[in-house]
Formats: sequence, C-alpha cells, structure tokens
Amino acid sequence: MPTPAETLELLEALDYVKTFRRMETWKPYPKQRAFFRLGATKRERIFLAGNQVGKTEAGAFEAMCHATGLYPEWWDGKRFNHKTVGWVAGVSSNDVKRVAQRKLCGPPGVESEWGTGLIPKDCLLERAMTRGVTDAIDELQVQHYTDGQKDGVSRIVFKSYEQGRKTFQGDTIDWGWGDEEPDPTPNQQGIYPEFVTRLSGRGIIFTTYTPLYGPTDFTNRFTMDDEDKGVVSMNLDEVPDQAHGGHFSDEEKEQRKREAMARGQANYDARIRGIPKLGEGVIFSTPEANVVEPPLDYIPPYWAKGWGIDFGIGHPFGAALCLWDKDNDVVHVHHAYRAKGALSIVHAAAIKRIAAGVPVFWPRDGADRDPHGGGTLADGYRKHGLLMYSSHAHWPDGSLSTEAGIQEWDEREKTGRIKFAAHLAELLEERRYYHRKEGKIVKIRDDILSAVRIFLMMKRFAKPGQLIDTRRREQRGGIAAGTDFPLF
Repeated sequence: MPTPAETLELLEALDYVKTFRRMETWKPYPKQRAFFRLGATKRERIFLAGNQVGKTEAGAFEAMCHATGLYPEWWDGKRFNHKTVGWVAGVSSNDVKRVAQRKLCGPPGVESEWGTGLIPKDCLLERAMTRGVTDAIDELQVQHYTDGQKDGVSRIVFKSYEQGRKTFQGDTIDWGWGDEEPDPTPNQQGIYPEFVTRLSGRGIIFTTYTPLYGPTDFTNRFTMDDEDKGVVSMNLDEVPDQAHGGHFSDEEKEQRKREAMARGQANYDARIRGIPKLGEGVIFSTPEANVVEPPLDYIPPYWAKGWGIDFGIGHPFGAALCLWDKDNDVVHVHHAYRAKGALSIVHAAAIKRIAAGVPVFWPRDGADRDPHGGGTLADGYRKHGLLMYSSHAHWPDGSLSTEAGIQEWDEREKTGRIKFAAHLAELLEERRYYHRKEGKIVKIRDDILSAVRIFLMMKRFAKPGQLIDTRRREQRGGIAAGTDFPLF
C-alpha cells in the first residue's frame, strides 16, 4: 500500500499530465479520427464542421503531432519521422492568437498557464513574439522526437490571411494548417495556392472551418473527386454525448440548434451541420431527417425495381438502385454506387454484386460510340451482363428535361414520397451540396443524384420481381426462405 507521500506524488504526477501533457489523455471523436486517417493518402484536406464541434481541436492536435513527433498509438494518419517546419494560419493575427495559438500553447499572456495547450510544456522551447499584436507568437520552436528519442527542433510559424499572399512565400514547409477558409473574399484570393506551393515533396496541408461563405471556389475544389484532395464533414449530432466523452450535453445541443434555426435554414446548415451556406441556391430544402429511412430488410416482390445510372464521362460513374411502391407511390433509393476512372466491366460487376437481374436505365450519352469498343457505351455495359433498357431515358412525352426531374424529386421529398436508405452516405453528401448559382444547377459531385433522376424519368418501365444479391448467393448458396432481399 503506498505511503501518503507516494500517494501525493502520484496525484501530483497525474495533475501534471492532465494540465501540461493534455495530448496523452486526448481522444478523438469518430469524425476527427476519419479526418486524421485521410491525411495518410491525401495531400490536401478540409474538415467542414459546425461551430464548436471539434474541428479546430482536431487541427491543433494534428499540428502538435507533426511538430513533436509524439504520435499516439491509435494514430493512422500522416507521419513524419523527422523534425518539421509547419505553418499555422488564420484570418487575422488576433484570431490566430485567440484560437490556434491558445489551443497549442495555452491562454496568451498568462505565463502560469504556458504549456496547458496540446503541445506538452516540456516540448515548448523558444518563442519569438509578433510585433504590434500583444502576446501573439510569430515563431515557436518545439522539441521533436522520433521513436521516443530527441532528434531535433521543429518550427511552427504563425501567419494570417490578412497579411496577404506575399507573406506566404519564401519558406519550404512539411505541413500547414489553416484554421478557417483562406480564400473566401476577393482580397484574399491566391493565398491558398501560395500556401500549397510551399509544401515539400511529401508535405501536407489541412484546413478546418465552418463553411459560412457557401460553396466558394475553395470549397468546391475539394468536392470534385481529385485524388490528392479529401473532405470530411461533421455535424453537431456526431459529437458524442457527455456520457461517452463529448463536450456538449443533449440540452446544450438542442439549444444551439434552436438558436441557429432562428436565423434561417442556411445558417442552421452551416453552423450545425457543417454544410456550405447555400441560401436561396439550395435545391432540396426538405430536412434530411424527413427523407432518410433505415435500410429495408424486406422488399415485396411486386414493387417495381430498377437501376438508374450516369456513365461518368469526364466525372465519376454513378448508379442508384431504386424501388417503387406503386400502391403508395413512394420511391425508395435502396443502394448506390459511385466510382471514378474504372472500366465498364468493373462498374457492371459492382452493380451485379449488389443486385442483378434488374433493368438499368441510362442517359442519352449512352447512345454515343464507345471509344474503347465498336458499339455504343450502353452496348458495352450490356455485353457485361446488365439488363440495359432498349433506349436512353426520356419522359413520356419524349423530352429529356433535367428540371422536370428536379421538380418531381422536390415534390416527392416535400410529400414524403421518396426515401433514402440511411447508409447511403455518398448520396446524402451529394444532396447536401446540390445547389444553383445564378439560376443554373452547379454540376459538381452529383453523380448518384443524376442516377436517381434517371430512374424517376423511367420508373414507368421498372419491373416487379425478386432482387438477386449475387454476393449472398455465391457465399451462402441462395436466399433464405421467405426473404426477398438479404440484408447487406
């Protein structure tokens, strides 16, 4: 049994860790962990999140890891095995001091609390202060470790967007963290490209912000399936409750929701859900909760069924498996698939693994000649075993109107006659960002949406019958008695 002196020593040690080595007890939320993980494969990342849900905390924790080399055991993101140079930037020097610097080092100007941020106090070495901004750090030197051994000193340089593009020149950096969007206004254009240019060959840059400026050029560059870019979105409901380590109670969450909604749906979407503030440009205004349903575990054979697809010429291929309950006139989007750069044989195989034997409806460009074969694009998919409809999708009057599809879709959402399975994260993400600019639909990351719209155009030709899940048939030899469609 420990002596009183030993107990006191242990309590003091625990208090020191809690106060001056916060990183040892810090645990990520699932979406924060997903953001870190993305850094292992993406050179550029953004973390879109509502206000105060943990985006800046995530950015600060990653900055700490790269500066100190003290990666936790659970870390599966980008790693540097050498001392680093990193930039931390924000809108203004005061903003950087109040937010990012405080998260990393502790409250500015309070010497007794120096080292109470995410960087351990014993890793904080020298600091040079910014002229003209009280208690703001210009450059910070941080002890770096590799495999538990000191191996040099990292540098963190603090910058602000208000200083202009020229201040983001000259240095070569291993990593950069932008807290808030860098190029939302004309006088700040060009800062982010300059920021990226400073990266070393294996360098990374990550940005954390609430998308209050809507679908800006900066935000849109991360929604176009670029192999070097990634995005993670997080909303208030994805913060665990306090019983599971979250920092908001259920009552606090509801209060924040009410306050945000009082300022309009667009404000609510940005500040609570982390969705760009689309304002009047939003196409689907029905709350997401009203159109989402649990995946169906039983599908009546008499429901009409079909795939809608978008070939992905110059953009990713998209497909949506839709089920039409004619008795109630409800369309259930049951499954979806999206892929970039694959061949038709790969797309066809993926569709057949999900549900074979279902008619496939396709857009007009499927009648174009296939540059890789002798027939049309549709023929290529037909050759690989898909039940391609005999002609391209069209409305009963022969027209091809996209707006007619959007109108029917919107009416169905508002009257509860279209539902999306809750596990279709890619489809729901596309729906959140679907908007107009100057009256025109912005055709960015709408591949699955286009596939759903194709089905709506052609649902009159959908066929009843049992769905065949070839994955389950191969694995188990058939579908269980009395079950029309196995759970995925």
